[in-house]
Amino acid sequence: MFNNFRLLAFSVFVPTLLVSFSKGLLLPVLPVFVSSFEVSYGLVGLVLSMEAVGTLVGDIPAGSLLRYIDKKWVMLLGLVIMGVATLVLVWATNIWLVLVFRFISGLGNALNIMSLNAYLADYTRKHERGRVIAMFGGINRMGQFIGPALGGLLASRLGLVSPFAFFAGFCLFTAISTLLFVRLTPSAEGVKKTQAHPHLLKVLAEHKGIFMSAGLGMLFAQMIREGRKVIIPLFGADVLGLDIAAVGLIMSIGAAIDMSLFYPAGFVMDRWGRKFAIVPSFLLQAVGMALVPLSGGFLGLTLCSALMGLGNGMSSGTMMTLGTDLAPRDSLGEFLGVWRFIGDAGGTGGPLAVGAVATLLSLGASALVLGLIGTFSALVFAYLVPETLKRRTA
Repeated sequence: MFNNFRLLAFSVFVPTLLVSFSKGLLLPVLPVFVSSFEVSYGLVGLVLSMEAVGTLVGDIPAGSLLRYIDKKWVMLLGLVIMGVATLVLVWATNIWLVLVFRFISGLGNALNIMSLNAYLADYTRKHERGRVIAMFGGINRMGQFIGPALGGLLASRLGLVSPFAFFAGFCLFTAISTLLFVRLTPSAEGVKKTQAHPHLLKVLAEHKGIFMSAGLGMLFAQMIREGRKVIIPLFGADVLGLDIAAVGLIMSIGAAIDMSLFYPAGFVMDRWGRKFAIVPSFLLQAVGMALVPLSGGFLGLTLCSALMGLGNGMSSGTMMTLGTDLAPRDSLGEFLGVWRFIGDAGGTGGPLAVGAVATLLSLGASALVLGLIGTFSALVFAYLVPETLKRRTA
């Protein structure tokens, strides 16, 4: 299938499934949990964006840290931070504690994701990278398929905060799997002896064209991806009056379609090129998002979620694959740190945009704004970003 598939199965894919499942538990619960403090939509959006803010703040330091500490230990540190910071929410008594610990969880997420990204770069070749990283993205989606429905069920049966405790437990299992199966990579000390540490400003200067074109497209792509995680539960609960179990089911149906397309997305990327998967995927997400204000009920919102799931499924692994293609080998961590920083800025902006527009206008207006953002992302990738897959001549 792929080189190093057996290695990646236990060192990357199994831990990724466990983390993704635990994150899926929180998707339908967090917006409702934050709303239970009786705060404005603007503050709801701010709190929901704090994990993304923490990830954003941690991206560049995490990328630089990989030069000095092995990827395996960075992964483990990230998992511990995420698990503890989420478990604390069980006892949170005010919105500001929730905000702080979501930020800390984001720092752990940056460490975990950055080390996984660099680990995949070490063990994949360019003409199989699309399928391997799309599989990585697909496994993330598998967890989000099962997780929301179970998270909603746990919250309705055991209490709204119970998914936080389950999240921490899955982080513990993931840390054990990582400890057992992730290989130590060539020592960071060896890299330091043979190569000067590239200054961040030098990396930015040498690759500013990439960051201004592909980075801009990714910024808006991540906004619609993260924004839909807020729009669906809030629109379902607050506008349509659906209960939390129904909202979780809607999100899981969208995630089921989403996760089923990871291999076709990877095949398209490796066969025809990265842009052949990227451009249609974000156009579909934009259309699905723009239709949310017209959904009218459970069935309509489910169809919108399904359409967005179809688009997001076709984008499985695209941003990570593109970034890994573009990254120079001599400053891999630093480049990926900046690359993920740009994407996570978009991820932070998605919930913030939803909260701001909803406070000023309505949740329906927020959906329309995100639809325009998704369209703009597709246009940037279509016309401003070069194709990174070089066709083989033999």
